[in-house]
Amino acid sequence: MSRFTDHAGRPVIAITGAGVVSSLGSGKDENWAKLTAGQSGIHRITRFATDHLRTTIAGTVDFMSPPEAGSVALSYAMAEFAALEAIAESGLSQSEFGGPLFLAAPPVELEWWQRIALDADGAKSGGEPGYQRLLHAARTGSHPAFFQSAQFGTIASRLQQRIGTRGLPITLSTACASGATAIQLGVEAIRRGEAERVVAVGTDGSVTSEALVRFSLLSALSTQNDVPEKASKPFSKDRDGFVMAEGAGALVMESLESATARGATVLGILEGCGECADDFHRTRSKPDGSPAIAAVRAALDDAGVSTGDVGYINRWTMEITNNSRHYSIPLVAGRRIAQIVFFETGPILDTDYAASGKYQASGLDLGALKRSWEPTQMLPRLYADRDI
Repeated sequence: MSRFTDHAGRPVIAITGAGVVSSLGSGKDENWAKLTAGQSGIHRITRFATDHLRTTIAGTVDFMSPPEAGSVALSYAMAEFAALEAIAESGLSQSEFGGPLFLAAPPVELEWWQRIALDADGAKSGGEPGYQRLLHAARTGSHPAFFQSAQFGTIASRLQQRIGTRGLPITLSTACASGATAIQLGVEAIRRGEAERVVAVGTDGSVTSEALVRFSLLSALSTQNDVPEKASKPFSKDRDGFVMAEGAGALVMESLESATARGATVLGILEGCGECADDFHRTRSKPDGSPAIAAVRAALDDAGVSTGDVGYINRWTMEITNNSRHYSIPLVAGRRIAQIVFFETGPILDTDYAASGKYQASGLDLGALKRSWEPTQMLPRLYADRDI
C-alpha cells in the first residue's frame, strides 16, 4: 500500500469531475442554489395530459429538449450536459476524452406517436390494427429515425462521438441501481489497468403517461397531488409511494497517480463498491434485507474498512413499503449509523425547525455555505431519532 495504491495493491480511484441535471435545473451551481433555498423539483406535470391519471405530479425536466422529441432525446440531452460539466471540471478535453464511457440508461421503447405513425403506414397495405401491422410498417425501412431511437445503445453511441471516448461504450440497465453499476464498472476498469480515466453517466428522461400508468398499477406512485413539493417523504408514516423524476449525473474518475501527475483537483476518493442481486420479488425487497446487507458488506470489504470507520450514510429508498423497518443498514453498520439514516422517527422537535427554513435563516451567502458545509448537515431536522 502506497499513496497511489490501496490495501489490495490496486490503483486508488480519484473523482476529478462531476456534473448534474435535475428538475431543479442544469449544473451543480444552479441545483445547489435551489436546494439550499429550499426549493423542490417536484411539480405538476404539464408535458402531457393527466386527466385520467391517479398521479399528476413528477420531477420532469422540461427545459432540455422539446416535449415532442421524446424520452430518448431528453435522456441524451441530459447525459450530454452532465458529462460535459464533469469533464470540464476535471480539466480534460470535452471532445477527446480518451477513456471509456459507462452509461446507465432506462429501457428504450417507441413513443406513442411513433407507434401511431407506424400503424398509419401499415394501414396502407391493409390488415387489422395491431402488432403485426406495426411490424410490417417497420420492415419497410421508411422510418430509420424510429429504428435509431429504439436502439438501447443509441444514447451512448451519440455521447461517445460528442466527447471522444475510447473503446465500445457500455450501456447498462440494472433498474434503480444503474447509476451505481456504471460507477462500479468504471472503477473496475481502472483497477484492472484497462484505462487511466473513465466517465460514468446515468440518465433517465422517461416520465411518460405510460410509465405513470405502469407504476400506478403496482401501487408504487404517490397520489398526494395537492401539494407536489411535499409528496416525496420516504421516512414518513403517511407516505403512500414514490414520486417519479428525471435527471442525469456524471463522474470523471481516474487513478490518483494520473490525477496527481497532471495537477488535477481531486474532489474525492472512491474507496469501495459493492453489489448484490435481490431475486425475492419483481418490486419488493427481500424481507430480511440480506441482499442489501451483502451489498453494503461487499463495499466495506472492497474498501478495506470496518463499520466503525463509517460516519455517514446517504440512503435511498423506493418508498413503496416501509423500508425504514428493514434491518439492512443496522445489521451492517450498527445503531449509531442506524440513527443517522432514521431507522425510526419520533415526534417533531420544535427546536429543530425554523419557520424561514434550514438554510435561509443561516445568514450565509451561497459561497460561505459551500465552504462550511459538512455531510451531517444533510440530516433531517424535523424528527428525533429513537434508539433501536
